[in-house]
Amino acid sequence: MKFLGTLLLLLLIVAAVAAGVIYLPYGPTTETFVDIAPGTSTESIAAQLERSGVIRSRYGFYLLRLTKGGRLQAGEYRFDRKLPMPDVYQHILHGDIYTRPLTIPEGFNIFDIAQAVQDAGFGSRDAFLAAERQHTELIAAWTDGPTPASLEGYLFPDTYQFSRHATPLQILSAMVRRFHQETAQLGLIHDVSHTVIMASLIEKEVSQDAERPLVAGVFVNRLAKGIPLATDPTVIYAALLDNRWRGTIYASDLQSPSPYNTYKHAGLPPGPIANPGIAALRAAMRPTRTDYLYFVSDAAGHTRFSATLQEHAQQVQSYRQAQKH
Repeated sequence: MKFLGTLLLLLLIVAAVAAGVIYLPYGPTTETFVDIAPGTSTESIAAQLERSGVIRSRYGFYLLRLTKGGRLQAGEYRFDRKLPMPDVYQHILHGDIYTRPLTIPEGFNIFDIAQAVQDAGFGSRDAFLAAERQHTELIAAWTDGPTPASLEGYLFPDTYQFSRHATPLQILSAMVRRFHQETAQLGLIHDVSHTVIMASLIEKEVSQDAERPLVAGVFVNRLAKGIPLATDPTVIYAALLDNRWRGTIYASDLQSPSPYNTYKHAGLPPGPIANPGIAALRAAMRPTRTDYLYFVSDAAGHTRFSATLQEHAQQVQSYRQAQKH
């Protein structure tokens, strides 16, 4: 009887210790990362957590594995405070991996995106820009003719969440995949390349969503009449491609032989000049029927439309006078 009492006492002590190991909060007070590779065993996961100071004992983690079961998820986990071991276990069971946001606004071009990637800590600008130009196979289904120079136009603007270790190809693939999802909902199936080029011009020319279909209508009219589109954003993009953009448009930029210079060349440029959002894509798909051939921004940031060159000249003059005041 005395032996049973001693055994019971020992069991109670073991249980109390185990409960303390498992249920009392423990862990780092500063940011700590644990990267679990695919296929890692429970024993190795527990050992990683113990070595990193996230849990007191790997044996308590084994016990949780026996009682809770489930499939532990690979990935990088972030711990920055003390937690009971069951909370740690649940994080890994549910795959609550650590990610960082990457926000790409509408109208960003490949140079802007590469800089945003670097600023967010996902690698160097140059490496990402090289990948944007290398992996054009990602958009082969939408582009006809010569291989495109880059993924410009098909990197959908949005806020993404990526692992710290995401590769340029993984990031680019996610953006192209989002483009496919969004354009499928719009019903963009035919003439995708043409539509994306047009949408990129609309995106850079006007900021008011309500005015985008009218701008699209102007572009359609000018293309039909063989009138050069004469849009400043294409001149800027040509300068960016040649690494000669100086922050303002000079006369030499307007004389550039680049096929992107829509002052010198009629028709659409050979590729998109930015990555358009939904409103610009929708406008390119459904332009407003109009007699307008010209437009210019006013001092309030809205767009003034004209059907004749004389009307347009008056609008431009009004805009310049407003800038002086």
